[in-house]
Amino acid sequence: MPEATIDHIDFNKLNAEAISQPVVEHIFTADPSAHVFNGRIYIYPSHDVENDIPFDDLGSHFAMEDYHVLSMDDPHGKATDHGVALHLKDVPWADKQLWAPDANEKDGVYYLFFPAKDKEGIFRIGVARSSAPEGPFVAEPCPIKGSYSIDPAVFIDDDGSAYMYFGGIWGGQLQRWQTGVFLYEVAGPFAYLPKDNEPALCGKIARLGDDLLSFAEQPKDVVILDENGTPLLAGDNERRFFEASWMHKYNGHYYFSYSTGDTHLLCYTIGDNPYGPFTYAGRILEPVVGWTSHHSIVSFNGKWYLFYHDSILSKGVTHLRCVKVAELQYDELGFIKTIHPYHKS
Repeated sequence: MPEATIDHIDFNKLNAEAISQPVVEHIFTADPSAHVFNGRIYIYPSHDVENDIPFDDLGSHFAMEDYHVLSMDDPHGKATDHGVALHLKDVPWADKQLWAPDANEKDGVYYLFFPAKDKEGIFRIGVARSSAPEGPFVAEPCPIKGSYSIDPAVFIDDDGSAYMYFGGIWGGQLQRWQTGVFLYEVAGPFAYLPKDNEPALCGKIARLGDDLLSFAEQPKDVVILDENGTPLLAGDNERRFFEASWMHKYNGHYYFSYSTGDTHLLCYTIGDNPYGPFTYAGRILEPVVGWTSHHSIVSFNGKWYLFYHDSILSKGVTHLRCVKVAELQYDELGFIKTIHPYHKS
């Protein structure tokens, strides 16, 4: 993920045109997973840190070491930082890179789901628990059995069934699991990727066990179809899945959304059940400043909100980002209206 040139950007002007401002400014935050617990919005972001690691397409410069939990009683206000909720040193199996997390609640217990590289350099997904939404969280001694790749997002349906969506290509290693075992013989982020005219790699879904600590089934593909009912191709990089899964439900339909990675878009799809297949429906958010785009969607007090990030706070440093929020709107057919992050209406 080499840093794009930012010399041409007037950050004062861009910030004045931005549709929203950072929810906190004393630390760098990204990848916000927002949920409503006890009538309050809780945000589970990555905590970006400064470092001298060279930029690369594996994301090595995203070297996060802990998680903070933020909360808000009003999506238009500033957020409260509840401090460190979980630190890398307190995760027995993890070696580095606490990337984008998610959280959820069941029977009064709060679960933090997070990816990290294990001692062998392989991304796994772990779980930590707490009696309070803000933590602190205590990590399980081992990652979820059979877990791999990054960006867990846990959706609990109306019937109580819980599903984890996950996966990310390039540095997220999803392409290395196509045979069911980790492929390591060829190095680099582009090894094992399909050709442009082959079906795109899919994000994954697995129903969770009742304890929310295990997979109740083998992960399955989250298939995205085009307008003709054909799976998207790998070369369709303005629509195909890259990372940053999220699931929400609106008017009885399932909305699977994600980032396109190297084309910097947040897109969404619509299906009739948690497994899909899902039909591509459009863009949620146009590109932001910074290489990455990552989000969550939540309903609060009768309105819908998009939580996302950009790199304005650091004046364009890709791995030093800030969480933001904007109202999300649907048209009469249930399609999401595209948000332009730097075009105030």
